[in-house]
Amino acid sequence: MSSSRQFQEKCAAVFRPELRSWIPGQTSKALIAAASLLLASTAAFAAAQAPAPAPAASDRVTNPVAEFAGIDKITGRIITFDVYIDETVQFGALQVTPRVCYSRPDTEQPKTDSFVEVDEITLDRKIRRIFTGWMFAESPGLNAVEHAVYDVWLKGCKQKSDVPPPTAAKADTAKPKAQAAKPNAPAQPADAPSEPADATPEPDDTTSTN
Repeated sequence: MSSSRQFQEKCAAVFRPELRSWIPGQTSKALIAAASLLLASTAAFAAAQAPAPAPAASDRVTNPVAEFAGIDKITGRIITFDVYIDETVQFGALQVTPRVCYSRPDTEQPKTDSFVEVDEITLDRKIRRIFTGWMFAESPGLNAVEHAVYDVWLKGCKQKSDVPPPTAAKADTAKPKAQAAKPNAPAQPADAPSEPADATPEPDDTTSTN
C-alpha cells in the first residue's frame, strides 16, 4: 500500500496547479527549437548531397575540323589527317566523314567527341557502311574503327587547319580548268577566208559544155 500511495503522490506533484502552467510552455518552446534545428540540419544535408549541375550544352565548343589518326597494319605507318565537318576524306579503303566535333573550354575538364560515319570501299568497288557513332579523343580505343587493314580513331577537334577548306579547294581546282579550257578552243582570225586558199573551185558544167 505504501508503494501505491507514493506513486499517487508523485503523480499529483507533477500535475500540481503551480506546475501545470510551466510544463506546457517550456515543452512547446523546446519542441519548436528542436524542430527548427532539425529542419535546418535537413536542408544543409540535402544541399550537400545534391549533385553539381551539369554543364549546359552551350558550354560545348563546336569545331569545324576533326583531327583523325589512322594506321596501315600492313606497313605499320600511322598517318594524321584533318577532315572538315561534312567533308569526306579517303584513308586507304576507308572514307571518313565527321558530322560534328565538340570540345570543352580550357577551363573545364577535357572532353572531345565527334559523330563520325565511316564507309569501306570493297574490292568490287561498292561502298559499305562499317561504322556510325561517337568517337572520343580521351578514350580512343572505346569506339575506334577496326578494319582488317586500317584502323581510324579521333585525336581531337580544331578551329583551324593547314588543309584548305572544301570550298576553297574546289575554287582553286575549278579556276585552272577554266583557264586551260581557253587555249583548246579553235582560234580563227576575223579576216580568214571561209575556204582554204588552195582549194580549187568546182568546174562549171554549163561552161564546159559550151
